Amino acid sequence: MTPSTVLTIAGSDSGGGAGIQADLKVFAALGAYGTSVLTAITAQNTRGVDAVLPLPPRTVTEQLESVLGDFAIGAVKTGMLGTPAVADVVAEAARDGRLPQLVVDPVLVATSGHRLGVVGAVERLLPYARVATPNCAEAAAITGRPVDDVAGMVAAAEALVAGGPEYVVVTGGDLDGGEAVDVLHGGGVTTLLRAPRVTTRHTHGTGCSFSAAIAVRLALGEPVPAAVGAAKEYVLRALTGARSWELGAGRGPLDHFGWSA
Repeated sequence: MTPSTVLTIAGSDSGGGAGIQADLKVFAALGAYGTSVLTAITAQNTRGVDAVLPLPPRTVTEQLESVLGDFAIGAVKTGMLGTPAVADVVAEAARDGRLPQLVVDPVLVATSGHRLGVVGAVERLLPYARVATPNCAEAAAITGRPVDDVAGMVAAAEALVAGGPEYVVVTGGDLDGGEAVDVLHGGGVTTLLRAPRVTTRHTHGTGCSFSAAIAVRLALGEPVPAAVGAAKEYVLRALTGARSWELGAGRGPLDHFGWSA
């Protein structure tokens, strides 16, 4: 049977834990065929980001046209966009209805703390998103309000939905506490998604992997709440599997393929 095809539009991670590389691993692990459009090249590893080279908007356009002109795309996710000009290219395709089941991961800051995007670039895409998946810091940057507890996450999710996306998931993995709580809001309904917090330093690419998993599930025809729940379970397994890994000296990658299960 021909697999569903999913597209990631994001930056490259030379360490392989996040960005395009993580997205393609997630697509494969969950049974989808992955295609990609690179927006930037980064020099990074588990310790941090050493350099970022945004690609010219024309190069992004050429990649996008090549992929969309040949593949039947079931869902799309975006990650690091890099510049407002690149975001304009992607937003134009979304506005024309060419990016179905769009999942926007508003990558603004890497796990290491290095800034990878600008708020203005993300805001160009939000009106076309089926789902947006900011973490607390990203939600705070976009809404201009503090997001440091569950109440703040709920308020941010509601504010973001009012601005365009059909659904918003504010992820709370960076907050303290024994549980990892995410807030899903859409259709006038707010749901708290709870899971045990995994004690691990290997969290590099968690947000990329979460949004990529949502995109696969949407491509397979699942409704958003089910897709988000399945993606959260997938990330929990991937975090748990990599707890004892020794890949790199910093924040290592996830166990995308369940090698340690």
